[in-house]
Amino acid sequence: MKLTIALIYIASIAYVHLRGRVRHKLGRQMSDHSSFLAPLNCFLYMFSKIPGKPYLNPADFPDLSPLQTHWEDIRAEGQNLLKAGEIKRSKQYNDVGFNSFFKTGWKRFYLKWYGDSHPSAMKLCPRTTELVQGIGSIKAAMFAELPPGSKLVRHRDPYAGSYRYHLGLETPNDAGCYINVDGQNYHWRDGEAVMFDETFIHYAQNTTQQNRIILFCDVERPMKYRWAAAFNGWFSRHVMSAAGSPNDEGDRTGGINRLFNKIYKIRLRGKALKKRNRKLYYLEKWAIFGGLLAVFVLI
Repeated sequence: MKLTIALIYIASIAYVHLRGRVRHKLGRQMSDHSSFLAPLNCFLYMFSKIPGKPYLNPADFPDLSPLQTHWEDIRAEGQNLLKAGEIKRSKQYNDVGFNSFFKTGWKRFYLKWYGDSHPSAMKLCPRTTELVQGIGSIKAAMFAELPPGSKLVRHRDPYAGSYRYHLGLETPNDAGCYINVDGQNYHWRDGEAVMFDETFIHYAQNTTQQNRIILFCDVERPMKYRWAAAFNGWFSRHVMSAAGSPNDEGDRTGGINRLFNKIYKIRLRGKALKKRNRKLYYLEKWAIFGGLLAVFVLI
């Protein structure tokens, strides 16, 4: 039984790694968070209603059309948030999903995260919150800023239960401000939507002198069967919601982020060790992974 589980896990990681044209190095993939959820993601790929491809056609998701229809209203609220300094990085270690992006300039303001809307969003951008909350397939949403000179490094998101929707609000409208998904570039344009599978390796960069603000949404992946959709919904409500991060003190912080805030001190120690002695850092890192594997074998 243990051997069967181990083989399923290894096969799932191999599938995730080989999926698409662009891949991480094997060592990076083995420790990447997408490997931990590989069996779950393979289940979601297997029963997905839409074939696996990096970019999707937003027209295939007609329930999202009100966002594009009212994009100028959304832009006005996003611009007001920007002027008020509300689109920002977290000052604490309470955003595990996006913590690594802050150091390269990316900023955000949450509307919702796999649950109810944030109270701060209902107060500061009521029209956008109303539009987002009126579309049941949207599980998470935020305003996201990529200032001039900022970038997002190559990564794949860990959870395949959703697709990523971007609506251009205030963009350079220039090829120098772009996202690359599985080797294919797209540059944002005002009032235009793009949709992609965020579990393909992707990165973004703004090489222009103009700011970029978009509406960023996680949209539930359509599944072939009701029971598969029900499982995906259960996982979103009970696991993904625990990664909720606040805009201010009045918003809820999910359990995963409360834990992340405590254990990040260990991560900071690891970063300091890596800076001092890379060989010792990797020796310690793989010793931990080996210990966890040994525990699994012995159970």
